Amino acid sequence: MQEDSPRRSNRLRTKTTRAALTKAARQLFVTKGYAHTGTPEIVAAAKVTRGALYHHFDDKLDLFRAVVTIEAGEVADKIQLDSAESVTMFESLMAGCDAYFDAMAVPGRTRLLLVDGPSILGHEEMERINSKTAGAKLYQGLNLVFGEKHFPPELLDPLTEVLSACFDRAALEIARGKPAKSYRDAIGLLLERFR
Repeated sequence: MQEDSPRRSNRLRTKTTRAALTKAARQLFVTKGYAHTGTPEIVAAAKVTRGALYHHFDDKLDLFRAVVTIEAGEVADKIQLDSAESVTMFESLMAGCDAYFDAMAVPGRTRLLLVDGPSILGHEEMERINSKTAGAKLYQGLNLVFGEKHFPPELLDPLTEVLSACFDRAALEIARGKPAKSYRDAIGLLLERFR
């Protein structure tokens, strides 16, 4: 039992340091932008050494990828949580829709996931992250609806991609100050086909 204690302590220290770095980096990436944020600022805000940054992340880009992955995971978690108790597939889809927009309303999240993420990491990398997070939740929800409604299975992937693009565009417009209710209602209208 005593032998595990240093390992647990190291794991906790690692987790704490990584959390401090990603939290500090997130704040700076949102307020200053990726290009205008330097690693010295990040380590100062995280209250860790530069060596600690490079021990946990390859470089600033790797740290940015970690921040984006955390943000995307939080969106997926919100969708999962809010749609878990829905009775019908359609209710689950609508609950997931609302959860997505609620999660994207977190300050800075739209910028990180929909503007800077694709620009800095590239669309393929963002697609990979999305396919393991919110995109996976949309795919799962649509897959259940497809099974229930007997829609052609070959349309599942294209429909997931098209709807995902609609959700993202709506989130961008809302972040630019357009009325959230109108965009939520527009997406709801698209999803009515699955009732």
